[in-house]
Amino acid sequence: MVKNSVISVISQEEKRGSVEFQVFNFTNKIRRLTSHLELHKKDYLSQRGLKKILGKRQRLLAYLAKKNRVRYKELINQLDIRETKTR
Repeated sequence: MVKNSVISVISQEEKRGSVEFQVFNFTNKIRRLTSHLELHKKDYLSQRGLKKILGKRQRLLAYLAKKNRVRYKELINQLDIRETKTR
């Protein structure tokens, strides 16, 4: 699921406000909510929450891609996230 290197890198830095840490947390929440929604398909409040978290993560990833492309590439590879579409 999530590689150990991500956890060790983030815990080494101990920067809870860093973009990488926030994306890591949002990814964990997204995976948890996705598994919840597989069981409870009509939980519309959780669906809304999932969409909000997805949007926040997408904005953070766009910011990181703009500021530092190397860190962005490393992060999406470590978390096994698809690269965002560019317009």
